[in-house]
Amino acid sequence: MSSPIPAPVPLHPDARRRLAALEARLAEDLALLNDPPANWVPPTAGPNGEPVSDVVVVGGGMCGLVAAFALKRAGIANIRILDRNSAGLEGPWMTYARMETLRSPKQLLGPAYGMPSLTFQAWYRATHGSSAWEQLFRIPRPLWMEYLRWYRAVLKLPVENGVHVSRVGPAADGILALEIAGSAQPILARRVVLANGREGLGKPTIPAFTDGLPRERWAHSMDDIDFEALKGRRVVVIGVGASAVDNAATALEAGAAEVRLLARRAVMPTINKLMGVGSYGLVAGFPALSPDWRWRIMNYAGRQQTPAPSNSTRRVGRFPNAFFHFDAGIARASVEEGSVRLETTKGRVFETDFVILGTGFTIDATARPELEPHTAAVAAWRDRYTPPPEEANEDLASFPWLAEDFSFTEKRPGEAPWLSQVHCFNYGATMSLGKVSGDIPAISEGAAWLTRGIAAALFRDDVETHWANLLAYSKPELIGDEWTDADAPARAEAV
Repeated sequence: MSSPIPAPVPLHPDARRRLAALEARLAEDLALLNDPPANWVPPTAGPNGEPVSDVVVVGGGMCGLVAAFALKRAGIANIRILDRNSAGLEGPWMTYARMETLRSPKQLLGPAYGMPSLTFQAWYRATHGSSAWEQLFRIPRPLWMEYLRWYRAVLKLPVENGVHVSRVGPAADGILALEIAGSAQPILARRVVLANGREGLGKPTIPAFTDGLPRERWAHSMDDIDFEALKGRRVVVIGVGASAVDNAATALEAGAAEVRLLARRAVMPTINKLMGVGSYGLVAGFPALSPDWRWRIMNYAGRQQTPAPSNSTRRVGRFPNAFFHFDAGIARASVEEGSVRLETTKGRVFETDFVILGTGFTIDATARPELEPHTAAVAAWRDRYTPPPEEANEDLASFPWLAEDFSFTEKRPGEAPWLSQVHCFNYGATMSLGKVSGDIPAISEGAAWLTRGIAAALFRDDVETHWANLLAYSKPELIGDEWTDADAPARAEAV
């Protein structure tokens, strides 16, 4: 089941004072940066005079929050942030994420957007003390959500919870309509940012063998799984990546009789290959690479597979009733005599009571109901690039082909030009722009790129209004008493 939102732990008086001091410092930092800047975007009205937001951010998790903060810092104030979940349940952290700690090192800046007083470290030192910070190994998952809730509150980011965007499409020239589930009144916007997470532009990867199983006998790792119901039962987890390992550990801790992790690979992946080139150079340089190089890098890294974190794997390994099996891809599945029967491609048979799919997500814009009925117009990598035969990879081919401002592009020019007003600020941007819109390390850089692109587009679209304002501007810089015209007396005498 989803983790309940933990009740805030009352802060010690010293921690309250430290947090108040941090918030005062943050307020001063923002004031020194002239925050909030004046809004410079001219107002827009809908076809019938309705209000139109300049930007609507879909998603109030980490990506949505830092995107909204970046937009506000750029003087784009007429924004809305929508999230379908209840307050405190935005993003995966308190729903289907089941790791004990984050993978990212604790000192990474994440969504701080260049502000030291907005980092997790600053918040943690204030609320827990510097000594606790020095002893902290990795960031506990619930604590990261607590930090994001503080981030939202201290920056006064107006997230509207319980608002589910069901469809995005054109409403009028230059205006998009966001249909809201349960409401007959759409929300109008000039730009839409899809900051809706790892699954925000795709779907869970469901292997074909599940066709032979009743739905109640299996779950994907992103499902709301009742782990208490697995107590005393046999569980098979498909995969050995991070989500597979975390779900296996959760089942074991809930009292499962046994948990077996089945992997197609012959050996456990142990090296996080992208760490070998991890740097600001990769962040800044990846979008500038040719399609050949971007494909080569992501194809190689994906085929090597990112291993689960060491502490997550040890979390499973400390249970004697946990078993790792390799070279165990599943050929078929069925239910026989009350048990789930899994037959591997090598002919081995495993019997279990419940199967958890730690198989990740497939990026595929055509699978998203938000973009229907226009999904076929979205250009994917397969429409723009053909890799060498030995590097063919259908998973990568389905990623959207994005512009440098994260906006979608048309498969065929003129088919759906409004797609350039929708920005994919989620994991779907990885192939085009790198890991700057989903993972913690470079999320602030991604938000800066996104904001620069949106600001440029808004200014370009309103250039005639800005030109008129330029012509009409008449506030004098000088009022006439700042200088003396040395030749004025001579001119007066000549008259």
